[in-house]
Amino acid sequence: MIRRIAFLCLVLTLPVFSQTTLNGAGATFPYPMYSKWFSQYHKDHPDVQINYQSIGSGGGIRQVLAGTVDFGASDGPMTDEQLAQSKTKILHVPTVLGADVPAYNLNVAGDLKFTPEALAGIFLGKITTWNDPALAKVNPTVKLPSDPIIVVHRSDGSGTTFIWTDYLSKVSPEWKSQVGTGTSVKWPVGLGGKGNEGVAGMLRQMPGSIGYVELVYAVQNNIHYGEVENSAGNFVKASVETVTAAAASMKNMPADFRVSIVNAPGKNAYPISSFTWLLIPAQSKDATKGRILADFLNWMVSDGQKMTADLTYAPLPEDVAAKVKAEIQQVR
Repeated sequence: MIRRIAFLCLVLTLPVFSQTTLNGAGATFPYPMYSKWFSQYHKDHPDVQINYQSIGSGGGIRQVLAGTVDFGASDGPMTDEQLAQSKTKILHVPTVLGADVPAYNLNVAGDLKFTPEALAGIFLGKITTWNDPALAKVNPTVKLPSDPIIVVHRSDGSGTTFIWTDYLSKVSPEWKSQVGTGTSVKWPVGLGGKGNEGVAGMLRQMPGSIGYVELVYAVQNNIHYGEVENSAGNFVKASVETVTAAAASMKNMPADFRVSIVNAPGKNAYPISSFTWLLIPAQSKDATKGRILADFLNWMVSDGQKMTADLTYAPLPEDVAAKVKAEIQQVR
């Protein structure tokens, strides 16, 4: 009996380790990368759980402004007006670089080539068949069918859409004046899918369709994606190397990291590349969560960058990573 009482006393006096849960929401563009990072960080820190809802950049911005999450995520930087709505300073922390690709479901040999004019024409609803001269001219060896083009776009507020429309606005004055840039726009034509996952699913199911998804979603779903003519006049396919080449064109990173690198110069630059950001309140409501967020961000910008290539994301340039580490010091 004495031994049993002694054992119970020992159990009761052992320290209890509680788990801290961080909640985030936002962009689907980097979700595969974030999912891998959060899982690995939990393995290294079993007392920390990071839950992330892949709901689109628009939702991530809304939730971080409402204070219903510990952090948000977006592929399109918040506007000055949105930042002014926040009760606390929100930091844009770049995490990786990725690419929007023109993904399509068409039974043809080889990769299709797309000019900026052709992509704008397709999404404006002016190019409606696959054998249109604008496509046939730059794909002379491909037997293009006369099938109608089915356009697929995002139905939710999306940073992937921001990147795509930012690109189209820079290469097409008609697109810029009629539609413009945004996480949500009034689409001239097409069907909507929710998230990169939704668009990828529709593309797989619909022969003759074309849409835009983040590179990893095309790779993981075995969806064809084409080469895009860049500002140097070269047709370039999205890859870690060509996205890195686009990032290298950025000579002066703004202090707040809100920057666009679409249609970047450089002969090897993939033209629809972008940074993606975590939206981090500088002052957390919970000091413990603030310390954990800062620790995770430091891990992400160092060890985490070594994991990017496996999922076809490009790591942060070294000079940007160094600036991010300095920025993280503000997180409390």
